[in-house]
Formats: sequence, structure tokens, C-alpha cells
Amino acid sequence: MFIRQIHYLLALAKTRHFGRAADISHVSQPALSTAIQHLEEELGITLIQRGQRFEGFTEEGERVLQWARILAQNWEGMRQAAAQYSRQLTGILRIGAIPTTLAVTPLLTQPVQTEYPGIAIQLASLCAEEIIRHLDNFELDLGLTYLGDPRLKGFRALPLFRERYVLLARNPSPDLIKSRLSWSDVEGLPLCLLTQNMQNRRLIDAAFREAEVMPKVMLETDSISALYAHVRSAGFYSVVPHSMLHQFEPDQEIVAIPLSPELSREVGLIVRRQDLPSPIQDAAWNIAQHLDLQHRFDALIAASY
Repeated sequence: MFIRQIHYLLALAKTRHFGRAADISHVSQPALSTAIQHLEEELGITLIQRGQRFEGFTEEGERVLQWARILAQNWEGMRQAAAQYSRQLTGILRIGAIPTTLAVTPLLTQPVQTEYPGIAIQLASLCAEEIIRHLDNFELDLGLTYLGDPRLKGFRALPLFRERYVLLARNPSPDLIKSRLSWSDVEGLPLCLLTQNMQNRRLIDAAFREAEVMPKVMLETDSISALYAHVRSAGFYSVVPHSMLHQFEPDQEIVAIPLSPELSREVGLIVRRQDLPSPIQDAAWNIAQHLDLQHRFDALIAASY
């Protein structure tokens, strides 16, 4: 009963609404409310500010929530460990990935589920800040993000590859296809880029500023697929990480040209530092250590010529 009470409390924290919390907990609203009231009685404190509807948590309730997240995480880890000992590891692996790495995630999730068919995957597209926050709140198991972020101090990190930025073009003119294409050579080309709120775009803008280049941005989008479509069908060019090439079928007309000086950024997995990671976290981490993503992505550039 105590673990159910903890999960009900976390459901309420997530939804901020008794009815919706009951729905996702698959119980009636009175049953959820009664269970939380019993938890308050057991702890001897008031957790919920109540009126005609949910009005938030008390100061004591907010502190108890942090312990509740830890308890729920540890319970799930214990359940997974028991399954692992019986060689039937099951559960949900929750991964948060920055948008430009979503195309990379099948290279991790596929071998994880091949090795452990009982593991289901929940994959969310999140900015780096959201990944850190969800990991801190035990709402994610792994994050896939840039590793140079100073906010990652205190997290365990596993480098997977260093993304290299390339000019993506369809049937480019011969003067663009050269071994050292500079950022200045891109000036004047009609570009489609990711929107300015995305970390990827901020890196590209900084590289243009460093080269004293004013890019001709004709289209902005938050979709990697839309970038590729506009390069392929609308005569635009784009600057993208070379790992993105994995997302699309080989196309002899589409060329990825390395830019000089090289713009690169290390990408990898992050996880909270904890004494006892869950078996599912361990399983995915161990598999990720044996992925040779750098060689795979570097080969995509050569294959595009």
C-alpha cells in the first residue's frame, strides 16, 4: 500500500489535478484522495493544500516529493534487479534526447531491445536543460546531449561520438566541392537552418560570426526532416551535424561537404551519479559502451561524394 501511495503522490505532482492523477493511476479519484490522506496521517504532516480543487503542495509536501521520487526510483530498480536475477529483465527505459540526436537513438535502442526483449522504451525530444531537470527528478533514466555543457558537473557521462558540421547540398556547383570549404564560401547561399532557440543553431551562428560571415537564411524550422526536404526539393543549402545523415536513405544527388575550420561538438549519454543505478540503466550503458558511432558517421560523409 505504501508504494501505491507514493506513486499516487507522484501522479498528483505530475498532473496537478486529482481527477487526472486518478486517471493515469487507474484508480477512482476518491481512492487516490483517501490513499494520500492516509499517507499524510502516517507521516503526521499535511502534504496537500486543499480547496475546492488541488491548490499545490505545502512546503513540507514539496520536500517529501523529493524523497518520494527517490523511493519510486529505488523500488523500480529493486524490481528490475529481481527480474535480472531471474534472467527476465523487464521495465521501461526512459531516454531524453536533444532534437538533433533523435536520428541516432535507434542505434542504441535497437541493440538494447534485441538483448533484452522485455525492455520497453520511452523516448522524449527535450532541450538540454529539460534533460538535466528530468534526470534530477528521476523522471528519466538516460540523457543524450552535448557533453561540453558546464551544467553536467555531477553527472556521469559516456562520450559516444563527436559530431562534425557539414554543408548539405543537392547537386552543388564544382567550386563548392573541395577539401577545405570555408565558412566564407557559404556566404550568399540560400540557407535553411534550425530555429534560433535550438542549441544546434546557436553553434552555427557562432561559427558564422567567428568567420565574419552574414548568412543568407531563407527558412527556419524546428524539424530536421524539413531541412532535408528543402535541400532536396527547394534548392536550399543547410549546415547540419553529420550524424543527421544517418536518418535518410543514401541519395547520390545530396552531398555533405565538411566545413573548415571544423565545427564539432561531443555528444554522449549522461546519467545521475548514484550508488546503485537500476539494472536497466546498467544494461543500456554497457551496450552503449560498445557502439562505434564515430566511424559509422564519418563514413557517411565519404559516402555522399
